[in-house]
Amino acid sequence: MDVRIGILVAYALGVVLIGWLAGLKKSESASDYFLAGRKLGPFIFLATMAATNFSAFTVFGASGAGYRDGFSFYPIVGFGTGFMALTFYFIGIKVCRLRLKTGAVTPPDLIRHLYHSKGVSGLFALIMIVFTLPYIALQPIAAGYALHDLLGLNYVIGAALVTGLVVFYTFQGGMRSVAWTDAFQGGLMLVLMFAALLIIASREGGFISAGTKLLTKYPELFSRPGPGGKYTPMIWFSFMFLWFFCDPMFPQLFQRFLAAKDEKTIHFSLLSYPLLCSLVFILPVTIGVLGRLSHPGLHGKAADHILPLLATDMPGNILGSLVVACGLAALMSTLDSQLLTLSSIFTEDLYPLLTGKQARGAWPGKISVLVIALLGFLLAVHPPSTILSIAKQTFTGLAVLFPAVLFAFYDSIRSSRAAWMSMIVGEGLVVLYYFNLLPTLGFLPVVFVMGGAFGVYLLVALFEKRSSVTVPDFLKSPYFYGFLMIFILAMDFWRWHAIPKLLFGFPGWVIYFIFLSVAQTLLSWIMLRKKA
Repeated sequence: MDVRIGILVAYALGVVLIGWLAGLKKSESASDYFLAGRKLGPFIFLATMAATNFSAFTVFGASGAGYRDGFSFYPIVGFGTGFMALTFYFIGIKVCRLRLKTGAVTPPDLIRHLYHSKGVSGLFALIMIVFTLPYIALQPIAAGYALHDLLGLNYVIGAALVTGLVVFYTFQGGMRSVAWTDAFQGGLMLVLMFAALLIIASREGGFISAGTKLLTKYPELFSRPGPGGKYTPMIWFSFMFLWFFCDPMFPQLFQRFLAAKDEKTIHFSLLSYPLLCSLVFILPVTIGVLGRLSHPGLHGKAADHILPLLATDMPGNILGSLVVACGLAALMSTLDSQLLTLSSIFTEDLYPLLTGKQARGAWPGKISVLVIALLGFLLAVHPPSTILSIAKQTFTGLAVLFPAVLFAFYDSIRSSRAAWMSMIVGEGLVVLYYFNLLPTLGFLPVVFVMGGAFGVYLLVALFEKRSSVTVPDFLKSPYFYGFLMIFILAMDFWRWHAIPKLLFGFPGWVIYFIFLSVAQTLLSWIMLRKKA
């Protein structure tokens, strides 16, 4: 036990040291504190973008989903999250171009400049905060699970300790501290999760042996619909919809477009992200699937404990502690970014709206870091559901913002009234679906929510602008239809119930989705070269 505590303490001190050193070179301006002077280069930008997106959901949620639902969850998060990188081109590059012209520090600040409306910006900010708070809570929830299972530490105390640690270094250095600790923790997460997978598989005789055992005992874990036929083609399509529209609306991801050094920085991430996602997500999903062999019988929220449970099985205290550190690295690299971004929204958007004056320096944001962290922790004290279930609900609320952002870049269709109505109607539908007042017809609610949000925006804009509306340029691009074809090919319903052949212990169709991610990267590379 002392060895485990020592390793985790050493890890925590290492993170604090990196954050402190990175935060030494800073000014007290909001732009420097929240955006690191808008100088994030390609590698640090990709590392912090990936690490902040690969959260407790990635390690604990995906491994729990792998345990419950088998490999069917892999293409949903591996290909689906990587496909979202297209929004780096349609949204990220445009945000980057406007970052100096507008001087925007936060996503709502940019929206205010584009729509010339404090009302639209205020509603945008409120939605971001309301639907990010439950996502923030996922991080201390996972931390509490991990430290309880590994050390026997009280769940609430474990959640509080990790939250306090993240607050400390975020408070100290702002975006510079967050970006460099993200790079460190993201790399650590990838290495340790890969090591954990090798160790867990070796205990079952290797991947081929483990896959054969699983296929014999739990063949449903290898099917596209998963156990009980959970992931139907409609649910699969819904998840693709959800990731594509919600991920770029995560405030911590959106804000990084404002912190990028230049457009080439975003180009690098556009090309790297799909294959990175394919690599990262296969690790926790496979860990969760393998967990069925040594820890059968976990249900619901209990399955989210599978990684720390497997860590406690590992020989020696060192390996188990490092594996849990991997999970902590994922959640901390997201929590710090969420705290920093929401505090910037409070400082730059809500504080002026409430007080009628601009905040001086970064101190209001630093104080709000403490308040937001406390609210997230309080939500985590009594987790209501599985990590995946909480994520689906909060992600849908954030996805509603997508039409207002996308159409803001096109003068012919931009309308503050349309943006306002789109957000109101979209979030109204989220509430109705939350209380099960509307039918889903076999889909996730996000399909109908986004249909309503897009439909209302277009109807209001068409009524308001009439003949001046033109088709957005991306709909005229042949590359758009190339990416659409890749998306359609991902709906591989023609082999949904086929019995898969194993390839090195994995279902063969896993390689198909890695191939689609490669195709996406190649088409993106061609597009960028032609546009240059």
